[in-house]
Amino acid sequence: MVRVAKKFTFSILASFSMSLLGGCYEFGDPIEVDDNNPSGNGPTATGNTPPVISGRAPAAATIGQEYLFVPSATDADGDTLTFFIDNAPAWAAFDPATGELRGMPMLGQSAVYDNITISVSDGELTVSLPAFAITVAQVGTGSVTLSWTPPSLNEDGTPLIDLAAYKIYYGLSEGNYPNEIRIDNPGITTYVVDNLTPNTYFFVSTSINSIEMESVFSNVASKIVN
Repeated sequence: MVRVAKKFTFSILASFSMSLLGGCYEFGDPIEVDDNNPSGNGPTATGNTPPVISGRAPAAATIGQEYLFVPSATDADGDTLTFFIDNAPAWAAFDPATGELRGMPMLGQSAVYDNITISVSDGELTVSLPAFAITVAQVGTGSVTLSWTPPSLNEDGTPLIDLAAYKIYYGLSEGNYPNEIRIDNPGITTYVVDNLTPNTYFFVSTSINSIEMESVFSNVASKIVN
């Protein structure tokens, strides 16, 4: 019978450092397009209330790491909302149903991508976030220190005697971990994940035995790097 190591508890230590790459922007009033309601306040002449959009996009991204931003939008009339984007980076995909901007810049894509505008429409009125920029850097300067207790049992309750390695997975949303780090020393119980740009990161880990059987994910640990 093949035995797999039992999952273990994963945590984040309080020791970490970071700094901000790129600039930031201040939020003003939404930009509204409505010939029947030039003031942009309250319902239009047809009784339609404009949607509301909010959110602050991360100002930095790192080569080889996922970037994610999802704005928040509501509509008092309950109208179906559709999102639009201008000047989206070539390395990112945009979802018109949710406004999600997600992507992973690769080598050769270090640059400042500016004048990016995300808008939302209820079919009659359109409002926009202030234009923002994303600075793609070769490396980030933030880091998070992870800590764990090595598992001692297999999932079937038998002693774990052939622990061989760990894997750390992380990303910008819970359940989606495109970044992977393998640690081939089972005696290690802390690890510093560095080159992080300002964002919220989610981490899980697994243990691996001598025949490369991998455990299920540990608990999720998250940390804001700002």
